Amino acid sequence: MIPTYQERDNVERILDRLLTAFPEAHALVVDDGSPDGTADLAEARSRIDPRVHVLRRTEKNGLGAAYIAAMHWGISRGYDVLVEMDADGSHPPETLPTMVAALDRPTRPGLVIGSRWVDGGSVVNWPKSREALSRAGNAYARIALGIGVKDATAGYRVYRAELLERIPLDDIDSHGYCFQVDMTLRVLDAGESIVEVPIEFREREHGESKMSRSIVIEAMLKVTQWGFARRVLRRAR
Repeated sequence: MIPTYQERDNVERILDRLLTAFPEAHALVVDDGSPDGTADLAEARSRIDPRVHVLRRTEKNGLGAAYIAAMHWGISRGYDVLVEMDADGSHPPETLPTMVAALDRPTRPGLVIGSRWVDGGSVVNWPKSREALSRAGNAYARIALGIGVKDATAGYRVYRAELLERIPLDDIDSHGYCFQVDMTLRVLDAGESIVEVPIEFREREHGESKMSRSIVIEAMLKVTQWGFARRVLRRAR
């Protein structure tokens, strides 16, 4: 599941890398009405490669909405494993076989996260301020929510489809990167375990980051709200 908006310079590159690293994979490009022709490029590829699919959406409604649409698409077509991956090349497709294989660990995790902040993980070409923000945000999420996941905001993820079928996806109203924290909580609350696999995260080379002040504020506010609610519920029990 590859959400796109204005990723004309990246979409063909990421499809090439993904299908070379993991030839048995299928790729669903979920485009939110990119005016630069991103979806047209993906559809041209789909006409010559049956592993590539395109889901066109008419407007930019946020990362969470794009992923939920993609999850419904994949579940309805019988895929057993659903993967989240950015189009900009920051998530290395070469690590995907290892991440998928981690689903077979003895704990039988419902979710595998490609993590920057576990031992062996790293970031490349990020300014120190961006790294500090990500580390601090994840530390705050761990403390506020009482979870052990080191990279709860990570967007490189492998889900078991049967787990997603048990989560009420249409009830989720998180839009930006806090969607990832929201899904982390829902996986844990469903009684499933999470495994983190180290990745080398690279800053995009083409196009502009979708990170914004409003996305950061939304995430901080929602994590605080969820943390407070979880503590109240814990005391009520």
